[in-house]
Amino acid sequence: MKLFSNKYFKIVAFLFIAMNVIAFFHAYKFTHFAASNSKKTESPEKLSSFEKVKTLFFGVNNPKPQNKKVPTQKYQTLKLKSNKEIECWLIKNQKSRGTVILFHGYGAEKSSMIDKSNEFLKLGFSTMLVDFMGSGNSEGNQTTIGFKEAEEVKTCFDYVSSTGEKNIYLFGTSMGAVAIMKCISDTKINPKGIIIECPFGSMYQTVCARFKKMNAPTFPMAGILLFWGSIQNGFWGFGHNPSEYAQKISGPTLLLYGEKDKSVSRLEIDEIYKNLKGLKKLSTYKNTGHENYLLKNKVQWSRDVNSFLSSI
Repeated sequence: MKLFSNKYFKIVAFLFIAMNVIAFFHAYKFTHFAASNSKKTESPEKLSSFEKVKTLFFGVNNPKPQNKKVPTQKYQTLKLKSNKEIECWLIKNQKSRGTVILFHGYGAEKSSMIDKSNEFLKLGFSTMLVDFMGSGNSEGNQTTIGFKEAEEVKTCFDYVSSTGEKNIYLFGTSMGAVAIMKCISDTKINPKGIIIECPFGSMYQTVCARFKKMNAPTFPMAGILLFWGSIQNGFWGFGHNPSEYAQKISGPTLLLYGEKDKSVSRLEIDEIYKNLKGLKKLSTYKNTGHENYLLKNKVQWSRDVNSFLSSI
């Protein structure tokens, strides 16, 4: 019986250590981009058996996102000092109604916001497109899925405010939306309005969603991965909860959501919407996932955004 117990203990101990080692590597790869010239891990069906095992143990390789194009309009490149040095593009509009600052999602960069910027420019606004730390031409390779990026939202808001602009609006998609929400919750900045697309309800929920998309069980690996991600990045990931940040947002908010989103559930969106304190509007898009809403909903998106901005 004692021999059996020792053997059982060794198996459990080995599995526990193995899960933590795997989670450690995955957490690091999830929050740290590889060199921009490195090879991105391909989809599972394209991987050899050896590559699948390697990916299982060491995580997915994500090269640092690079800007793929530049605005067609005249723009100014800015380097702002925040927790990291970040790069922005400022596009000024004649007879501007205000300035919209645009923040991208995870694994993207400011050039991914050019089409949204163009829509705001058509509506009469100036725009500023931002590379979060670790992305594009901004410093580093780290991303914290909106946590430390919240400080960069504040830096951008303060810069635009320092130019004398009074009508400042914040736009963010996914991680960018979360960074905006955390910034307002932490710093009490007061933009004239915010437009947020598909923010997740909590960091734990978004980690679980990644496991579900891979048809992998969420327990216990999602929690272990989030624990090691917290240790590696210097903040408690279990406390990174946009649904709670929403309780401190009292300014006008337009919340946008794709009904086929597999990364963010409708329950998360409804909880965030319920917790928002000020003037608020929720618009949803059918047959749309966690993607660029302009691809399938350009007319409706522009109408929703213009209606919101004209009402505040």
